[in-house]
Amino acid sequence: MAEELVRVYVPATVPMLAGLREPGLAADEAHAVTPELREWYAEGDEEELEYVAFTRTAQDALLLLRADPVAPRRRVVVSADLPASSVGRVGGELGSSVVRLTGPVPLAAVAAIHVDGAEAVGDVAAAAEVVADARAGDPDAQFTVDGAEDHELEWYDATELDLLLRDLS
Repeated sequence: MAEELVRVYVPATVPMLAGLREPGLAADEAHAVTPELREWYAEGDEEELEYVAFTRTAQDALLLLRADPVAPRRRVVVSADLPASSVGRVGGELGSSVVRLTGPVPLAAVAAIHVDGAEAVGDVAAAAEVVADARAGDPDAQFTVDGAEDHELEWYDATELDLLLRDLS
């Protein structure tokens, strides 16, 4: 009997995508539809819950961009289906979507790669500069982060990884 798979959303940067081939995308945490998220958003259907987890991942990608000033100013979210045994619970805070990953995310587990388009670069760059302030409650910084969130991330199949890296590097 095959082990249950869990859809996780992993924040990344363009340079981090190169690690998908070998040894896999290195990440300690990701987001997923957790029991705590379901309880907090009881009226939400599965698609709405996944959107919440995905959006939080895109926000975490801004933090990664802040930490890597040379990475292209594009948020990256990697959607992957991992065995439940490699996805651990974190805390139990109501509404949390954070999960702990026990190892790198292999390319074979990737369902899709989501990346900002060229038109988002300016807004994403501005948001990366102030995302920590937004999380601390600064309304002006939150307005700037919201500007980046107005951009939908583009969808790429995992087989397009090499093309994506070539185009964005």
